[in-house]
Amino acid sequence: MDSNIWFISDTHFNHDKDFIWEARGFQSVQEMNEAIIERWNSCIKPDDIVYHLGDVILGELEPGLEILKSLNGHIRLSIGNHDTESRLTAFKNLFEDIQMGYRIKTKHGCLMLSHYPQLTNNTDHFYTYSIHGHTHSPNPFCEFPLMYNVNCEAHNCNPVALEDLLYDLKNHNQGQD
Repeated sequence: MDSNIWFISDTHFNHDKDFIWEARGFQSVQEMNEAIIERWNSCIKPDDIVYHLGDVILGELEPGLEILKSLNGHIRLSIGNHDTESRLTAFKNLFEDIQMGYRIKTKHGCLMLSHYPQLTNNTDHFYTYSIHGHTHSPNPFCEFPLMYNVNCEAHNCNPVALEDLLYDLKNHNQGQD
């Protein structure tokens, strides 16, 4: 199996509040849903691994579940503040795994995946990066080093490939030792 690894957060499918879809440049929640689905499936293949870092759907549950069924990839969910117990129960058969967070080791450092930004440290000259969502910031970087935001607002509603994430971290953090 040849798979790639992707990251995304705060899709907020079916969140019918204009402060979400309008801020993302859409005319309606339906237009936002369709754009995220199209962008997701245009780059993520069926065998790819996707880490969704929380806040998957809001609004009515059943239409949101239908959206999730249309998405490519083996999706692992890091629970967000809008991922309620009833939603998590409904997600069980749609996600490969559901946790509070994940850890991925790469040759460039350790990635701590969580919905929430976390202060991390540098141990043994091995960077530990906080890969997160939640903030709805249009900037993938914040004032704290070693943090990277993968929410929809920071990436024009596109998933972020692992290689692109590592490239961004390397270039952003040069000289911050």
